[in-house]
Amino acid sequence: MNSVKYNPIGTIHSPHKELHGMPIQPVGAKGVKGRIELNKEFEEGLKDLDGFSHIILIYDLHLCNSHSLKVKPFLDKVERGIFATRAPKRPNSIGMSVVRLEKIEGNILYISNVDVHDGTPLLDIKPYIPDFDATEGEKVVLGWYEDKHHEAKGKKSDKRFID
Repeated sequence: MNSVKYNPIGTIHSPHKELHGMPIQPVGAKGVKGRIELNKEFEEGLKDLDGFSHIILIYDLHLCNSHSLKVKPFLDKVERGIFATRAPKRPNSIGMSVVRLEKIEGNILYISNVDVHDGTPLLDIKPYIPDFDATEGEKVVLGWYEDKHHEAKGKKSDKRFID
């Protein structure tokens, strides 16, 4: 298998200094402010991004040092396959979050609804576009999560995925 290498394009800054007690998804981080310091060499790529209210952040879960193919997700007590969860201990430590874009000043993006650990390496930014990213008109089936979604807003991380 070929190896794949990514270089960070910037750093995500947030008030979350400890993994324990962080919101588990942006829905539980409403109003939490943060910022992205994009490397200066990529600043030109921000052109026209300020017209979007939300962006998708793709980042390296740099504090995960191992992976598990079966995990007990934060919203469940049953062991699930890693690919049926959004748990951080993944074979490739890639995370994603949809956050609100507040403003851009030079190479600094001010964001809110941040559920990301302070100092997280940013790999990419994409505009959130409901026509592309939502499944409008299709029946969405949520598997084991179907009866858990009401718990996500108040759920904080515990120590289960900390090495």
